[in-house]
Amino acid sequence: MKRFISIQQGVVIAFITSLGFSVTSCSDDPVPLTDPGASGPEFDYTWAQTADSLQNATYNSYLGSNGTFVQDNAGNSTFHYWPNAHVLDMLVDGYLRTGDESYSLKMKALVQGIKVKNGNTYNNVFNDDMIWLGNSCLRAFEATNDPEYKEVADLLWEIIKTSWSDDVFSGGITWKQDTPFQKNAVSNAPAAILAMRLYEIDQDQDDLEWAIRIYNWQKNNLVDPVSGIVWDNISMVNGVAVTNKDWVFTYNMGTWIGAGLRLYEATNNPVYLTDAVRSAKSSMTSIKLVSNGLLRDEGQGDGGLFKGIFIRYFTEMIEQPAINSSDRQNFVNFFKFNAQTLYKSGIQRPVMFVGSNWSALPGGTTDLTTQISGVMLIEAAAKLDEENLLE
Repeated sequence: MKRFISIQQGVVIAFITSLGFSVTSCSDDPVPLTDPGASGPEFDYTWAQTADSLQNATYNSYLGSNGTFVQDNAGNSTFHYWPNAHVLDMLVDGYLRTGDESYSLKMKALVQGIKVKNGNTYNNVFNDDMIWLGNSCLRAFEATNDPEYKEVADLLWEIIKTSWSDDVFSGGITWKQDTPFQKNAVSNAPAAILAMRLYEIDQDQDDLEWAIRIYNWQKNNLVDPVSGIVWDNISMVNGVAVTNKDWVFTYNMGTWIGAGLRLYEATNNPVYLTDAVRSAKSSMTSIKLVSNGLLRDEGQGDGGLFKGIFIRYFTEMIEQPAINSSDRQNFVNFFKFNAQTLYKSGIQRPVMFVGSNWSALPGGTTDLTTQISGVMLIEAAAKLDEENLLE
């Protein structure tokens, strides 16, 4: 990402009254979250129609040049690589849900436009930018069978692998190509997901081995072994390796869950599923990630996109058939509380803008990043609703 930000971790209440347990708990107790409007008459959530409206608003309000999308809805036309990679994911969501070919045209224009706006190359000093695009391109390839997306992902993967080094922190992919002494969660778990997506398509054992190697490195260096909380990065400070355990962000939790789920499905090793479930449970209770049962406001800018990424992989956890019914219901309750809160309280209608706080209407400028997160959440709700998993 272009701006490596610090999100201030404020002090939040010690107990979530709507949940009825300590937010620092990582127990297996049920999470009794409910529809924020449950005290009134039954409410009809039109997830698919709302997703359509949000997709249209995003396209009409943020479209810039060359099929790419601009920074905000207030006239800042700056192009940023990594949010545009997630716009591709968002468009794939819409295409898979509707089958509308207009999405495929937008997807193709966007992936080609990213190259143009990036200096006629897909190579980027930020490894995570390329990893995000590689992942969204593979989703686009699987949705459309257009080989151009696969070619882009293959190209990016070959570049990304060159930033792995065994001699610094015993492995790991650097955050940037020019920061050999900083390795982040955001440049590793998503890379493991990319490797697994490629493995699922090509059945190349080398990709599976890469995914396992990356996953094991992150587990040993950036994941709390008790809670499954993912720490942001490890870097060299005055010659000493220092792990930043203060920065805990939703997107790092989500991609760690996503990597574990894919490795479990490919290997049938229950350790991966256990890791993913542990982290998913902690995602619902950690005071660094939630407040009053809602995923925390991580600001606009880069942080605005974090929750949408988390939701993408948390949704896969809900869909995972191997988890027990109690865990699934807890995950569904948490998801529903966030989605229903945004639906009722966080979408500015009729313009259909979404801010960084899903329990409040956006005010003033709305960044592309926060908008994408909102679309991703409603698209995920529409998907789970179609699959009858929002019961």
